[in-house]
Amino acid sequence: MRRVRTFDINHILNRGYQSTSYFKVKHFFNVWGPGLIVMLADTDAGCLITAAQSGAQWGYTMILPQILLIPVLYFAQEMTVRLGIVTKKGHGELIREYFGKKWAWISAGTLAISAIGALLTEFVGIAGVGEMFGISKWITIPIATVLLIAIAFSGSYRRVEKVGVMIGLAELAFLVVVVMVKPQLGNMVRGIGTIPWHNSSYIYLVAANVGAVIMPWMIFYQQGAVVDKHLGVESINKEKHDTFVGTLVTQGIMLTFVIAFAATMGLQHQQVALETVSDLASGLSAFIGSYPAKLFTGMSLLGGSLVAALVVALAGTWGVTEVLNWKHSLNEPLQKGSLGFYIIYCLAHIIGAILVLANINLVNLAVSVEVMNALLLPIVLGFLLILEAKVLPEKYRMHGVYRWLVTVLCMVVMGFGLYMVGPIMGIW
Repeated sequence: MRRVRTFDINHILNRGYQSTSYFKVKHFFNVWGPGLIVMLADTDAGCLITAAQSGAQWGYTMILPQILLIPVLYFAQEMTVRLGIVTKKGHGELIREYFGKKWAWISAGTLAISAIGALLTEFVGIAGVGEMFGISKWITIPIATVLLIAIAFSGSYRRVEKVGVMIGLAELAFLVVVVMVKPQLGNMVRGIGTIPWHNSSYIYLVAANVGAVIMPWMIFYQQGAVVDKHLGVESINKEKHDTFVGTLVTQGIMLTFVIAFAATMGLQHQQVALETVSDLASGLSAFIGSYPAKLFTGMSLLGGSLVAALVVALAGTWGVTEVLNWKHSLNEPLQKGSLGFYIIYCLAHIIGAILVLANINLVNLAVSVEVMNALLLPIVLGFLLILEAKVLPEKYRMHGVYRWLVTVLCMVVMGFGLYMVGPIMGIW
């Protein structure tokens, strides 16, 4: 009897250890995701083209601004984690409750316009990748639209998140390009130490990078995502880690584009326009060959554009439906109560796809969207700071030096947002 008893005890202990380890791993993957996917979406086609332009025009001097943006990006998104998990409410919902319907509609309206503008960029990026390989946009855009809509009907936020992360990780393909161009460490160090802050064109491009890295829709998305994922307060630290790793990944991808184009076109002082996917591949072709340039550039931009289209549409849909006080969850099956949520999500993609396919002159719209993003950023960050101080219990608020550091950095970003309005509108 003693032998059997001992065996049973050991067996139970072993099972307990295994179960504990299993549940730790399971909890890890259950929590992680919102921070990573929103950061992968942050490096969309527009952002990557901006990073490439930065490297080609200013070489390695653009490395330091990208590094300095890491804490700013993390601090902003970390606040959404605490707000969403503690209150169990999305960003638009909190604005409606604490500032009234008027401000909620202003935030939702500008977010919707910004989201449609961003979706146009993503669909143009998807079309550009296809055309680079000889595939018509009349094939790539409809396929992408159907895919993006189908993902949302999977019946679970967690499934949507997993698919989005897997798609977004294709952006890492560009790391191969950085290895192939063989950047010189000495030149990189000198570039980091040589910052032309006195040059207005450099400052403008820095401001453009700030706008390209910190998107207003990111705040709406991550706060809505942690709510839809049903994360509890015990998960706050793990979700912070998720956000920090995502921040490093997205800025790492931005840096690969800056470094790759700095080590090639930047050193050669080639003044070539970099405005499309094909332009990026053509610029690299002379250094790494035509096919590798097309393959790795195409994979990176396609992954970034698809995951960004998914995240942007969801952010806009969450923001609008939260203000309307409609059901707003990917966990809700398609039925009468959730119909509005899914209709708005589908319409966002369909409208973006139609506008790109119709070859409508989008120049004026693009300018308007840029201005809207520039103006929306200070508004959104302002709301974020106020909500963090007003809504959260004392235990979950920022304190001391950390609070002042985050506030100052957010103010700097808000200043860059307002600064961008001038050059875009031709005021200064």
